Amino acid sequence: IYTNMLSGWLSNSSPLSPFSTVFICSFMVAAPIFGYLGDRFNRKVILSCGIFFWSIVTLSSSFIGKEYYWLFVLSRGLVGIGESSYSSISPTIIGDLFTNNSRTTMLSIFYLAIPLGSGLGYILGSSAKVAAGDWHWALRVSPVLGITAGTLILVFVPEPKRGSADQVGGRIKSRTSWFCDMKALAKNRSYVFSSLASAAVSFATGAFGMWIPLYLTRAQMVQKTAEACTKEICSSTDSLIFGAITCVTGLLGVVIGAATTRLCRQKTERADPLVCAVSMLGSAIFICLIFVVAKKSIVGAYVCIFIGETLLFLNWAITADILMFVVIPTRRATAVAFQSFTSHLLGDAGSPYLIGLISDGLQENYTTSTLWRFLSLGYALMLCPFIIVLGGMFFLVTALFFLDDREKQCLQGWSGTYHPMSEKSINTQYLKLKSQARAEIGC
Repeated sequence: IYTNMLSGWLSNSSPLSPFSTVFICSFMVAAPIFGYLGDRFNRKVILSCGIFFWSIVTLSSSFIGKEYYWLFVLSRGLVGIGESSYSSISPTIIGDLFTNNSRTTMLSIFYLAIPLGSGLGYILGSSAKVAAGDWHWALRVSPVLGITAGTLILVFVPEPKRGSADQVGGRIKSRTSWFCDMKALAKNRSYVFSSLASAAVSFATGAFGMWIPLYLTRAQMVQKTAEACTKEICSSTDSLIFGAITCVTGLLGVVIGAATTRLCRQKTERADPLVCAVSMLGSAIFICLIFVVAKKSIVGAYVCIFIGETLLFLNWAITADILMFVVIPTRRATAVAFQSFTSHLLGDAGSPYLIGLISDGLQENYTTSTLWRFLSLGYALMLCPFIIVLGGMFFLVTALFFLDDREKQCLQGWSGTYHPMSEKSINTQYLKLKSQARAEIGC
């Protein structure tokens, strides 16, 4: 519905991006708050209330008129607050219900919802807009689904004891203060570098979600297979195809990622970060090819998008599993929240807006040229594969520290030492407790 909103409110490439940016900024600011609450209070109540909140706000925003532009922007911020409660807490419930390979499988199923939901958003939003003849109806589909899902979670999802899947006999250790948690996370090298890598993924997916459908539309205008839209309701074909590709690649990426990780764990204990690194580096190659072939072949561009997104989506569930391995149970919600904060702050909070600004700057003197409007957006999007390569490098660095951080988390939880521990004190206990811990709980 981007083109219709664009004609309704503003006039160039970048201004609609603040809708996405405001949403992501409010999301990432609220995430640490919900992370703190998620480590201390009933998690399913918090996340259910968050779902109800953003569903109601989304539905309400569909009735805002174009003269209240600022109110619509505010509503996007409120939606971000509601959604942050869910995404910060949900993975920790799964982490307390399952462990090892079963946890990898369940997290893969859970994170499948991100690309699947994004793809369905394009499909259902576009379909609702066309069926109703009004783009506002695109905002009235997901609230019904959200309220239904929130009710089911509140009624049927259990609230497991924190650490019950990791500790012998489900022993729960005392919690530390928020500042101690943050200090420990800042010293956890695997957590820090995997979070930076996750930010690179967010940067690319945020930019692609906003601009790729428009880029493909402009490519068809250059090829003279489509004309510029001057109607109130524009064609949604590219959004539908892109949404379908996102759904399929999300499914394939998550499934292939989980299966590949389980297989590689038989060869190396560093399988998780290494699989993520290889998939990101491979993804960058095919994403670069999108901008090479799009001018001549839309089909070729879709093929490159398909392969590139599949490789990019490989690492979402694995990144969450890395966090579960290297962070103790009682600070996982905080860890997930701050990983989200970092990912959005350095990633999709600014990437759509940045790409729009670069594109506008490049076409400033050629605003009437169809070819240059297409090329300028492609040149701006070329920033994404370079960021993805940087993310792959961060995963390689994560692989260097992964085993040490996993052992320290395991020993810290096993010994019951949940108070702040210095690097020196952990290493002092390491040799003494290692053989005992492995014998008793298989760490």
